[in-house]
Amino acid sequence: MHYFITYEPSNPYGCRAMGFKSRKNPARVVFESSGMECQLFKAKKQGGDPKSGRVA
Repeated sequence: MHYFITYEPSNPYGCRAMGFKSRKNPARVVFESSGMECQLFKAKKQGGDPKSGRVA
């Protein structure tokens, strides 16, 4: 839910919950830094229009 793409070549991935951008996937950065899975992880809500493929 907090993961996003920045479109910045130097830091293409970001985490809104922790407020950082990185060259690596944010979940990997958190794990490498703390040795624990991200405690702020929340799955995106599933749903939306099945014809268009959009997620709500």
